[in-house]
This record gives sequence, structure tokens and C-alpha cells, in this order.
Amino acid sequence: MLINTYSATSVGIDAVIVTVEVHATPGYDFTLVGLPDAAVKESHDRILSAILVSGIRQPQRQYTINMSPADLKKEGAAFDLTLAIGQLAATEQVQSRLLSEFLILGELSLDGHLRPVHGCLPIALAAKNNGFRGVILPAENANEAAVVDGIEVYGFECLTDVIGFLNGTQPAEPTHVDVDQLLSTYAFPSDIDFAEVRGQQEVRRAIEIAAAGGHNIIMIGPPGAGKSMMAKRIPTILPAMTLSEALETTKIYSVSGKLRKTVQQRINPTSHGDSGLTSHSDSGLTSLIVQRPFRSPHHTITDVTLVGGGNPQPGEVSLAHNGVLFLDELAEFKRTALEVLRQPLEDGHITVARNKLSVDYPAHFMLVAAMNPCPCGHYGDLKHPCTCTPAQRHRYMSRISGPLLDRIDIQCHIDAVGYDDLRQKADGEPSAAIRERVRKARAIQTERFRGTNIHCNAQMTPSMVRQYCQPDAQAEQHLRAAMELYGLSARAYDRILKVARTIADLDAATHPDQPLTNILTTSQLLQAIQFRQLDRADWGE
Repeated sequence: MLINTYSATSVGIDAVIVTVEVHATPGYDFTLVGLPDAAVKESHDRILSAILVSGIRQPQRQYTINMSPADLKKEGAAFDLTLAIGQLAATEQVQSRLLSEFLILGELSLDGHLRPVHGCLPIALAAKNNGFRGVILPAENANEAAVVDGIEVYGFECLTDVIGFLNGTQPAEPTHVDVDQLLSTYAFPSDIDFAEVRGQQEVRRAIEIAAAGGHNIIMIGPPGAGKSMMAKRIPTILPAMTLSEALETTKIYSVSGKLRKTVQQRINPTSHGDSGLTSHSDSGLTSLIVQRPFRSPHHTITDVTLVGGGNPQPGEVSLAHNGVLFLDELAEFKRTALEVLRQPLEDGHITVARNKLSVDYPAHFMLVAAMNPCPCGHYGDLKHPCTCTPAQRHRYMSRISGPLLDRIDIQCHIDAVGYDDLRQKADGEPSAAIRERVRKARAIQTERFRGTNIHCNAQMTPSMVRQYCQPDAQAEQHLRAAMELYGLSARAYDRILKVARTIADLDAATHPDQPLTNILTTSQLLQAIQFRQLDRADWGE
């Protein structure tokens, strides 16, 4: 008897439907074709044990199984349940009437229980796009797949439950997740706030501008000035994620196997292990990335881990998609690792090629970097003399290439916090107030770029810069003088104008009664020029 069951496998952050053809004839043999990897080939032993332990009769048959498309490599244990149901249906122990309506996936333990697998969200989206009624999968993955509207998602604990559902002897209810509630309730971290930052008004202003326009930013200053503290609070002032952003980001974490742990740590940062959250309850808390990612890799990270590779797998630049990639102690990173950032910073995506497979991962992130100005950390500090020689300072700064610095829109120096600032009893401005200004500025940009694939000022094309960033006559003179004095590149010229455009948007958000035009004033342009500090020959003096 020939039976077809359906599953899917992830390719990049998307999924491809896999048809599992099972042909059972008299005899006793097992043949599996269609480019299965070792984990898929070993499924026969897991399936056999799961069937026997579950008390299901296993007739002796010769099974020939083809996994189509045959030229696509099938990886992982997620095909266990698909293969098991196909074999049982081929021996008429499972009714075949529902098999064409559902994608089936899940790893089988030897006792028949279903274990969670990776990539369920892309597979659920593939089920919807290809006209399937729904998905059958392990209970621990049900909430993740259920964020996709328009399909039925059934999560089961063991093989016998799946068989009972398909045979109509065990009713089941589809899993539902209130996506709107997740987005509105858990959109921002609850344990950190900009109100905890003392002083540093100039740097706070620079960070607000960066958040409002999606600009990259680097902070240079002595140890203990608060660079890392402020960087970690940037997600609290970024606009809330939209549903499309949340789904795209969640797909990346789903295929990389980091979804459950990441969401749990963000919703309940004080929890340890799996305590406090379960995936089959708690209103789907482990189902969707609703807070903007904040990735902070150590400076010993390799090139492959940073941009992606291996099977291939998404790297840190993709895990930071729609969020923040924070590189602390930037000068300590390997130069080769920093140089691979240039493509995703410019293009918003990264292409990973391995043998015959080439995968494109999204990588649109806000780069936030922090570093000391010299090896001892005190160059330019009025309170602590620098002990480094000019040659040592030059070698230290030269670890970061000019082309990479060119791609960082905002470069600002940060001084140590004074005693009076530390002792002030009143809290600083809270994240909610800053976020509201950022939101209004982003709303202006959304309206400006409506109908295009541009979402913020940092993404503007050169033609858009010429259209929307027009300095007035006096501002034009200041920009010309700065270009000649500091020897700025063409890329720096564009980025100064983009930052000035964001400053103008923030001014308009703060003073809605003033008309918004494409003209940039001298004040706005001078602020933007001020944020190109590393381009100055006298920097640090």
C-alpha cells in the first residue's frame, strides 16, 4: 500500500514542504531514500521502539520510503513522527483521510513521547502558504506554531495521542495564542530603565537620535563611564515591534533552536532553567519574540559565529535582526571579525555559502559599539592622566578600519560621571518618555517612506538623501567647511545628512506646531557634524 504524509524542513529561515512516500509490501526490510542525513536514517530504530513500547501492533512489512524533493538534504529528527505515521498508515493502522490536510513533525523518544524540534514557526507559515489545514507537532512547540493565524495547530504529548486524533477516537482542541496580548504586554524589558542612568546628558541625546533614526553609534570613553549600562537600555527606547517584525525575528530564533530559552529569559530574567514558564500554558509566552533583540557577543567571537555558518546557522548579526548588536570593547575584537560586518551593515542581510548550499539571512540591526580611547583607557580624561605613548594609542585605534568607522553614523565621546551626578536623588528621564519621542519621530519617517522598503532615516538611498536632506545656505557653508577641515569621505557626508534629518524629525516630534520641511537648519547640521568625532585630527585633545 502506498501512503503519502507531509512534513517540512527549514532552508535558511523559510521552510520547504517535504512529501514522505511510504510503500509497504510483504517482507521485512527498510529502505529510506531522498538524501536523509544520519539523524533521519536512525529514525527507524526510534520509531520501532516507540511503536512497540506504545503497545501498537507492528506487522512485518518491507518499507520503501522516499522523501521528496529528493535533491534536498533532509536533516534532524523532526521527521520521526512523519515517518512513523506513514508506516502505520501504510499498514492500515492509521486512517489516511486527514494525512493530506496536515504537516506532521516531531522527534520520537524510545517510549513514544514527542520531543520538541526546531523551526516550527517557518513550517507553520509554509503550511498556511501551501494550503494545508494545519500542523501536528509536539505539545512543547504548539504555542510557537499557533502564532500563525489561519491554520489549526495541534500539539500532542505522545505517539498514541496522534494516532487517536487521526483515527477520530481521541478528540483534540487546536492551540490558540493571543498575539496582540503578547505584543502589548511584553513589548519592553521591565527590569531596566534609562531613569537609572545618572548624568551623561550629551550621550543620552546621541542615543536618542540613534534610536529615532536607526543609526549606528559608537561610544568612546574611560572605564566605568556607563557605556555598557546605557547600551543595554537602548531596547527600552526603541519602538515596539510590529507583528511582521516579531514573526521574522522569531523565525530566526526558531531555526537556530534558541527560541524557548531566549523568550523565557526576556519575559522572566530572574528565572533559571525551565522553572516559571511552560510552553503549553502561560498564554504562549514561549511562542514569539516580542522584545527587540539585544545581542552582546564576547570579543573573542569568531568570524563564522558572528555572521553565520556551520550547517549553516544564523550568526549574531542575524540574531540581532530588528534589534541591537552591542560590541563592547570594540578594539579587542579580531579585525577580521569586524570587517565581515561591513556587508550586513550596508545591505541589511548576510549571505552564507557552504558547499552547494547558499542561504540568505536577514541582518538589519542597530550597531552599538563601545570602547576605551587607548589601552589604559584614560586618553582625553581630565582627571586621570593617560600612560600610553602616541604610538600605542595609534596602534590601538588602528585596529578599527576606516571603512567600518565610516559606517557608524554617530561617534561620541563619553566622560566619567561626576560625583554630583552620582549623588543626585532624583531619577533621570525614564525610558517611556524618551521612547514616546522616538516613536513620534519614527512615525514621521514611516509616513515619509510609505510605499517603499525603507523604514527609517538610516536606510535612505543617496537619491532620498538629496530629496529629504537639503541644508539651507548657511548650513551648506558649515558642511563644506567641515568636509574640507576633517577630510570626510562621501559616505560620511551622506551619514551626516541622515543624522541631521533625524534631529529635524525629533524637533518636529517635540514641536508638532512647527511645519516639517526637507530643509535642514544650521543647528541641526552642526549637531550631526559634532557626532563625527573620530574623523577629527584633534580628537581626544
